[in-house]
Amino acid sequence: MPVQTAVVSPHALLTRRATAIVLGAALLALAARVSVPLPGTPVPVTLQPLAVLVVGGLLGPWLGASSLLFYLAVGAAGLPVFTPFGLPGVARLVGPTGGYLLAYPVAAFAVGLIAGEGTRTGRVVLGVVAGLALIHLGGVAQLLLLTGNAADAVRLGTLPFLLGDFGKVAIAVLVVRRATSSLRARL
Repeated sequence: MPVQTAVVSPHALLTRRATAIVLGAALLALAARVSVPLPGTPVPVTLQPLAVLVVGGLLGPWLGASSLLFYLAVGAAGLPVFTPFGLPGVARLVGPTGGYLLAYPVAAFAVGLIAGEGTRTGRVVLGVVAGLALIHLGGVAQLLLLTGNAADAVRLGTLPFLLGDFGKVAIAVLVVRRATSSLRARL
């Protein structure tokens, strides 16, 4: 017996995708609320990297990156979606955490692309680790511009976060591995 597939109207598909983009940005905005300042660094600990990895893995490269670009646009316009610490709006994108923020769409794209349909654990792990590395690369690059010193940029922007990042990678892999194929089938 042949498998029947549901026919989805272009309007319904567009609505689903737009909803996914908005919900991905909302998840990141909620993750930004979990923010703890660390002494000695202008970069707080947040759940944002975890949200970026999950959004990229679940929505795929294009919708994931679109969701993160939407988040940045909303934040740059002044809506309170960024962490509660720091300057609002566009000023946040040129401050000490701006490099991380600007790396989010690239990281989401990479996670979605590498993780694929989320059915192969090795690919999901590789995608999540690559996405996190891109987030750190963006953050360190911005801090390098602001401090003028690569060692200081790494000391301020990467070293304090490595232990927590292992947990974020593990959680992201579990979520992406379990939910990606069923969610992407609807998008």
